[in-house]
Amino acid sequence: MSIRPFQQHTPTVGERAFVDRSAVVIGDVEIGADSSIWPLTVIRGDMHRIRIGARTSVQDGCVLHITHAGPFNPEGFPLLIGDDVTIAHKVMLHGCTVGSRILIGMSSIVMDGAVIEDDVIVGAGSLVPPGKRLQSGFLYVGSPVKQVRELTEKEKAFFTYSAGNYVKLKDQHLAEGYDQPV
Repeated sequence: MSIRPFQQHTPTVGERAFVDRSAVVIGDVEIGADSSIWPLTVIRGDMHRIRIGARTSVQDGCVLHITHAGPFNPEGFPLLIGDDVTIAHKVMLHGCTVGSRILIGMSSIVMDGAVIEDDVIVGAGSLVPPGKRLQSGFLYVGSPVKQVRELTEKEKAFFTYSAGNYVKLKDQHLAEGYDQPV
């Protein structure tokens, strides 16, 4: 089963959301309405909470986890993701905060305590180090990331276009009954 409880927490999946059968969602996880979780993704809320907003796409092979509370980090870090976020293939998000209207490029890594403000593009293959804050309205690339330039209006319009495109695609999967047991 791809959606499973852990301890006293059972994942919740919002209205019209899609979770591929090969994805694994564990524990204290909330997935917002119209969001999509694609094949071979792991979302593990076993030692802290994970919250995913509405119309957010978590694409194939992503790993989403938290930072547990302990002697070196008394509060830990949950993983918080806003609305209209496109998380591309093989992205790793670990105990960070991701605002709304974000594009995180393929194979990027966002580490513990990092904060990505609203309206940001993180280029493919980038590394956002622990505790780093990415300011709203900019493109960031590299390992570690560096602020490159302000986003254009066309790039900003892409956030809701991309989110809407993935809503349509997950609706097609749902219409074919993919959410039903085989």
